[in-house]
Amino acid sequence: MSFQTYFAQETIIYKEGIQFSVRITVVEENTNNLIKNAEIEVNGVLYSFPDINGKYIVKAKVGDEVRISHPDFETVYYTLKSSEDIKILVRGFSTLKSKFNSRDKRYKEVDFYLQYLDSAKFYKKQNIDKSVSFIEKALQKKESKRRNATTYKLLADIYLHWKQYDLAIYNYKLSNQINKEKSTKIALANAQFLSKKYKESLKTYQNLKNERLSVYEEIIVFEGLGDIAFATKKLENSKLNYQKALKVAKTNFVTPKITDLNSKIADVLAAQGNIIEAAKQFESSLILAEKENRSRSLKEEEKVADFYNSNKLYDDEIKLRKQSLVKANEINLSKKYSKEKDSITSQKINYKIGNAYLLKQDYENAIPFLEKSKKDANKKNDIVVEKDATKKISEVFANLGDDEKALKNYKEYVSLVDTLYVRKEQEIQQVKRFSKKISDNQNRITSLEKDKELAQSKISLAYIDQKLSEESNRKQRIIIYSLFGGILMLILLAYFMYRNNKQQKLANNLLALKSMRSQMNPHFIFNALNSVNSFIAVNDERNANRYLSEFSVLMRSVLENSDEDFISLNKEIELLELYVKLEHNRFKDKFNYQINLDKNIDLEQFSIPPMLLQPYIENAIWHGLRYKKELGGLNISIDKKDLETVLITIIDDGIGRKKSQELKTSHQLKQKSKGMSTIKKRIQILNDMYKERISVNVSDTFKNGGGTKVELLLKKK
Repeated sequence: MSFQTYFAQETIIYKEGIQFSVRITVVEENTNNLIKNAEIEVNGVLYSFPDINGKYIVKAKVGDEVRISHPDFETVYYTLKSSEDIKILVRGFSTLKSKFNSRDKRYKEVDFYLQYLDSAKFYKKQNIDKSVSFIEKALQKKESKRRNATTYKLLADIYLHWKQYDLAIYNYKLSNQINKEKSTKIALANAQFLSKKYKESLKTYQNLKNERLSVYEEIIVFEGLGDIAFATKKLENSKLNYQKALKVAKTNFVTPKITDLNSKIADVLAAQGNIIEAAKQFESSLILAEKENRSRSLKEEEKVADFYNSNKLYDDEIKLRKQSLVKANEINLSKKYSKEKDSITSQKINYKIGNAYLLKQDYENAIPFLEKSKKDANKKNDIVVEKDATKKISEVFANLGDDEKALKNYKEYVSLVDTLYVRKEQEIQQVKRFSKKISDNQNRITSLEKDKELAQSKISLAYIDQKLSEESNRKQRIIIYSLFGGILMLILLAYFMYRNNKQQKLANNLLALKSMRSQMNPHFIFNALNSVNSFIAVNDERNANRYLSEFSVLMRSVLENSDEDFISLNKEIELLELYVKLEHNRFKDKFNYQINLDKNIDLEQFSIPPMLLQPYIENAIWHGLRYKKELGGLNISIDKKDLETVLITIIDDGIGRKKSQELKTSHQLKQKSKGMSTIKKRIQILNDMYKERISVNVSDTFKNGGGTKVELLLKKK
């Protein structure tokens, strides 16, 4: 095919940097029929659908490069010199295709390929099943190389949107092998970066630097190199590439990228510790973002406010977030972006303002913003923000000395944690089903392609047998190579599926650990609150007050550690000492305790999941020593086993596990403690992820079944 470009006779010339509208039409030269399935791209913005007159109306300015692409003709590049209309004439293009092997040459069938592609694009962000089903239809018939390359690129775009990066990379590479396109290579480099394959992404971007790039593509390549350098902590190299991209963007008035690159340079300066220069750079990006649109401005304000927060510039943060709050309400983000996971909502902004006041210890001003955040989050069913806001409100009232309101809000927080835990379990199951569904889709497409290859091979072999029987040896080699290639493809497919499943399993394990960690805190807190209840029940106001004061110190430690995967062994021991002291105050007539620590152990070199030991001690007190008639004893010791391992031993001389279980049955307890079952699951997942780092053995202290002995081996981090 060939094409020509015609321009309308217009004399209006615009100054550089001023945006105007350009009308682009793509037509078949012989019939003058409009071609409506082209894609027009200017500065990263895609225009996929024409207006009712078949014209693509594009926003651009002098010097911008327009890219016109289509599955059936070569990509066209044109640099705008004025606001002239553009007409692309394509020679040899037809929307009809002859039916294969038809005797009647006049018989034509409609080519649905482009309709399938349009449908796949339409459902791309809504329904992955429907989108991929149209991709399958587009691949069913034998098509040209350019069409197949376009189909696989669109499939990769779909997987990229749904964050299935390995499958996206696989299909981008396949598309590029069939037909090399710069846009495909750029998309491949981006997918490799998102999957954290930085070396592969770097190689792809560096290869692109050797090709003829449009202005926008050059900006994207330098920006991509900067992103890789920033992710790998090569900050000077990152800043250099961002500055190169910014220079090209400024020279060619690519306004959106000027804003983005100023913001990214500020990130580099902040990472280098140059806070003053970073603040100036962020102020520049705020001004530029404000000139673009309110949505872009709001996103940049959120980023800059987070920068102020990380550097303890709380007054600047509060001032900026209050501006963002007004802007968010004006453009009604809660409705417009309600389906976006990371959208900037009023409840999130109110929460962050309240948190900033809390960090300033300005508790009176923190309360109304946190209350508003909680209220808005409840209306919009945003449990995560509602939970966090409720937790902060509890902290504020605790700091103000209003224990009643602090406790009330903390109970609400615990309830929300339980609700969120149930939701997270459902999300884990949904992720599993979604992962399986995507694997099935890719398997169907791969199988479809193999069927097409096999059918074509059979036709070729039959033809060769009939016409070229003397070349039998060559045919045998072709068959062997084809089989070898098929086996290789199957091995590659199995490898990609295995790696995808492995990554999914890791993600599921991390989510499960977080959920179980959230479950342990409410379980522990409810048991501790029962202790406060018991003092109040016997009118022991003095002990209740003292216990509640010490309990608040313990709670602060628990809350500080609740979001951590691991804490130092030293912190865990401090928490246990405080917990055992509290329990001993309540049950002084039931047990004495002793904590022995080997002085040769460097506690900071060992890390342990928070709240790992507390349930064992709780069991020893509540189910062993509490039911003992005479005074019992609890011994906790931390000893050095070898250079890499410590032994933590918890021994009690209580009634023992068997007798404790009998007492439970006799009392007809209706609710089973989840503490031990949850901690077993945590240890199992942690050992699976970190190669048997923790081992636990529980046995009887005495031969007659009395007492309980827990031995926990902990290896270095």
